[in-house]
Amino acid sequence: MRIRFGLDTRATPEQVLAAFTDVGDRRLEVWSRTLDPAKYEVHEHGEGWAVLREGSAGVRLWVLLRYEWPAPDRVTWTLLDSDHCDRGAGEIRIIPRDDGGSHVDVTMQHSGGRGLRGRVVLLTQGLLGPVAFPRVWRAALDRMAG
Repeated sequence: MRIRFGLDTRATPEQVLAAFTDVGDRRLEVWSRTLDPAKYEVHEHGEGWAVLREGSAGVRLWVLLRYEWPAPDRVTWTLLDSDHCDRGAGEIRIIPRDDGGSHVDVTMQHSGGRGLRGRVVLLTQGLLGPVAFPRVWRAALDRMAG
């Protein structure tokens, strides 16, 4: 399953970067409509990276991701473990807009669905993700922008 999408947000590039790299309680606030606090765990983190267990509320899915932010305009992740797929990675590019907001380009790829459930999850994400992810992410980033 490969998904590519872009979105525009009122959030500044600095706010977008913070939304994806803050691993404290603020992350739970920003992503409150999608991130399940019961599944969220910070396994380890350091300067420019973090290993997080995350999952969405209302669904029995979780992923263990290593996030890295090698530059202020880029965040990447690598799937370390999951309950539904074997491999995955993604990248977020943050581009300043003239109006003070940001354009965010996203590419993600997950594969190796584990069993029928995993294959269905990946198929569903592939079909609904290009519409749902930008909508949900834009709403979270715009809320952060105030």
